[in-house]
Amino acid sequence: MPLPMVWFDFGGVLSPPLDELYDAYHRKTGILPAQLQAAMKEVADEMGMPTLAPIEIAALTEAEWGRRLRRVLTSRHPGLDLSRARLEGFGEQWFDGVTANPVMVGALRNARDNGFRVGILSNNVVEWEPYWRAIVAPAGEVDCLIDSCKVGVRKPDPKIFDLAAKTAGVTPEDCVLVDDLAGNCAAARRQGWHAVHFRDNHQVLAELRHLTGLPSIL
Repeated sequence: MPLPMVWFDFGGVLSPPLDELYDAYHRKTGILPAQLQAAMKEVADEMGMPTLAPIEIAALTEAEWGRRLRRVLTSRHPGLDLSRARLEGFGEQWFDGVTANPVMVGALRNARDNGFRVGILSNNVVEWEPYWRAIVAPAGEVDCLIDSCKVGVRKPDPKIFDLAAKTAGVTPEDCVLVDDLAGNCAAARRQGWHAVHFRDNHQVLAELRHLTGLPSIL
């Protein structure tokens, strides 16, 4: 029997937790996480899409999305100082100073070194690619990369899981997703995948060991 293929999410798995990234952006710009998240949701609501979907399937460019964020934030919070926020070039500022989660990078490398195929399955943004690729560079090469903004569909849409398995040439039953969002894990399981809901590094390593027999790195 072939070894399972292990797919890693980027944001919140290979990167630090999203709460930490929102807090870091607050320190950089003065925009509170709740303010930013509400603005992101309003921009998406205007298009009848889930939060972040407009840029994660490239329905909007980063610059246009940033202009809409600025409009919403200005309208919602008239006294908010946005002078430090480079919203129209959001990704560069968001990822500035961000480094990878070393344990999950190690887990990816460990899987590859033990004969497993590895992939990245990520909801991401066209203009952010130089930044997130630099962050995950220590993980080395992967066998397959499925990026929502390039395929026009995003997690948790079932089509992205079918596409990922087909592109990698594996069966759904041979796929294991590591993702920080429970909804994405549930959607993957409905398509026949296995999934590990990332809550912390030790828990993920233990579940991967149980599911796949992958030796732990800790």
